[in-house]
Amino acid sequence: MPNVKSLGIMGGTFNPIHYGHLIAAENARHEFNLDIVIFMPAARPPHKDIEEVLDSKHRYEMVKRAIRGNNFFCVSDLEIQRKGNSYTIDTVNYYLENYPETDIYFIMGADSLILLDTWKDYKTLVRLCQLIVVTRPGYKITPEEPVLKKLPSVLWQNVHFLPIPGLDISSSDIRQRIASNKPVKYLLPSDVEQYIRENGFYRGKGGAVC
Repeated sequence: MPNVKSLGIMGGTFNPIHYGHLIAAENARHEFNLDIVIFMPAARPPHKDIEEVLDSKHRYEMVKRAIRGNNFFCVSDLEIQRKGNSYTIDTVNYYLENYPETDIYFIMGADSLILLDTWKDYKTLVRLCQLIVVTRPGYKITPEEPVLKKLPSVLWQNVHFLPIPGLDISSSDIRQRIASNKPVKYLLPSDVEQYIRENGFYRGKGGAVC
């Protein structure tokens, strides 16, 4: 990645990817002048029930279809190729070692920040990269909140809060809608919807993508 001075990493299960993910990534890219945002599908997310997660090759393909046409976005299979659970600290270290002159930003949701103390080597992670925490407009997070007091103080020097349009979209809701034979149009890119339909993913008994 020549001439990349600032790199955003958008980690997640993407089961499936939807417009909420894409809007968060695009707003982060714009607000922090990121040269590129890399979508990083997790192979074995340690905080998810692996039985409910679609195979990584399909989640990777859906991300690839979703970001098509945006020259600032790309997708990496780094965590998919890595054996064992997917840990953000390992991914950040990889990019720091291979691109030492590049500033690394990790993009996450407010729900992930609240669980940050359960992440592997989280105290080191907050020193190695900048965190962009995506929030809804008007939603404020402060170090005084009880659930966040346990996080290291250096976090608050390296964290940036980014309000984005409040879209109430989640991957779990999309999966439930598909299983219940409800429409998901306009919740995720049409190419992703078509891929899900063609492969029969997330269907319950008699379910279908509308």
